[in-house]
Amino acid sequence: MSGEGNNKVSKPYLQHLKSRKSLETTYEAVRAGFVALALEKNRRATPFVAQARALKTAASNARSPRDLLNIPDIQPALLTAAGVSDKATNHLLDSDKREAVDGLIKNFLEPASVNFVEELVFRFLLTRGDTLGGSMRNVGGFMAQKKLTRAIIAYLKLAGYQCQWLHSDTKTWAELPEDDADVELSLHGLCWNTGKGPRTLLYNVTVPLFRNNVDLTLFNCSAEDLTREVIETPSAYIALGELKGGIDPAGADEHWKTARTALNRIHEAFSKRKLKPHTFFIGAAIETKMATEIWEMLRRGSLENAANLTDEDQVTSVSQWLCTL
Repeated sequence: MSGEGNNKVSKPYLQHLKSRKSLETTYEAVRAGFVALALEKNRRATPFVAQARALKTAASNARSPRDLLNIPDIQPALLTAAGVSDKATNHLLDSDKREAVDGLIKNFLEPASVNFVEELVFRFLLTRGDTLGGSMRNVGGFMAQKKLTRAIIAYLKLAGYQCQWLHSDTKTWAELPEDDADVELSLHGLCWNTGKGPRTLLYNVTVPLFRNNVDLTLFNCSAEDLTREVIETPSAYIALGELKGGIDPAGADEHWKTARTALNRIHEAFSKRKLKPHTFFIGAAIETKMATEIWEMLRRGSLENAANLTDEDQVTSVSQWLCTL
């Protein structure tokens, strides 16, 4: 093997990065990222719009705002229209809920006169819009995890490896089905074996060694053997990485500061145990200054691999590297 080939094995980032410039997010990628966010927001808003339509149909049976209180099926929606979120509902007494709905009727619906149903629907959507806005704050991370997961699954299937996946809601492991379309929407972990031994990848793990959350963690065990004891064993960690999916250039530096702090904490904590698991960073918004810092960390060896999430080839390369560790 040539010297260049050996270098690429020892420095896996050279498989897909030529310089710090390779890490920078292009204008076209930023634009495409914002479009993807808009489409995701519309997808998530669809159930709320359907609920609003159903509310309008049901509320149309009322002759006056007070008559709305006599329609059992819309009582939760009245509370929403009153500005009470689903989370807040769990902390209110029935008397508090009645007071909130009474305020809605008295202050907004009755003054709307014959248009009270439209007013009700508008205010329902206003509260649901706040709910959607809250969920959208985390959508970058969700979309990043989805994209990386799909790349990992693609490599494992292409190579013919058996794979299990962890459902984020049921917390149960199952064989990855042949038809795995959209499985990444509810996936929290993957498990596979490439011949080097079983590997289990989990998202968002609080590492006991330094009591902080890490976006991606790869363990040297099977899913069935991944116990709390294993998670508390430093030598069980093969790789740890940070994944930042925010595409807005204005927030890039802040995301990188958070990731850099986490990566430094990982390095320091494991160094004290004379251990050095693989570390990596994958980000969507990487500006020039960030790219320079990441490149220097790669060259020094304090970071082993990195990729720009908006570059398909880079994501594929990192996924293959991660699967073969």
